[in-house]
Amino acid sequence: MQITTLEQLRAAYPSEPSPNAVAKESAVVTPLYEKLIKTSPFCVVTTVGDGGLDCSPRGDGAGFVTVRDSGTLEVPDRRGNNRLDTLHNLIKDPRIGLIFLIPGVSECVRVRGTAAIRTDEDLLASHAVKGKRPSSVIVVSVARIYFQCARAVIRSSLWNPDHHVDRGTLPTAGQLTEEAGGFSRAERIAYDEELAGRQARTLY
Repeated sequence: MQITTLEQLRAAYPSEPSPNAVAKESAVVTPLYEKLIKTSPFCVVTTVGDGGLDCSPRGDGAGFVTVRDSGTLEVPDRRGNNRLDTLHNLIKDPRIGLIFLIPGVSECVRVRGTAAIRTDEDLLASHAVKGKRPSSVIVVSVARIYFQCARAVIRSSLWNPDHHVDRGTLPTAGQLTEEAGGFSRAERIAYDEELAGRQARTLY
């Protein structure tokens, strides 16, 4: 049976949310939520595109996302592949969502709001790392912030080193591109051989 109405959805989930599940949500970045964001080295950014939703990872040193004030976050856009999917989407639709992860911590922090892309000189300079400024900064106006309970991370054993996967057992970036038709076999081999060094040289 496909659920197509709110009544059917509630029938499938008859229990009401716990009081805490509602009370934990805030319209501003409180000091404790700020502490969590400042400890996070990684977040997933969700935006709305023509073809649907898009999710993109962002990562750097802990606290790379800056809390400017209780209603504003700043996400530097570091060097990448220049697809610019997230930025294209934000120009057309400013809605944005973020999930922050903290290594070893099972709770996540969820943020939703709207965003603008800024290239102010002083703003870019404030996010420089190793003398390299980001090309732009995504400035997020926070509408809601709350923590996600620990169950998903606990169930996944995400931070348990005993469950870490040997990268060598999975397809390489080159193999994935070759399978999609983007590389010949020779191009794939050369790409994979050079990838680690190129990434290390171009982090910033």
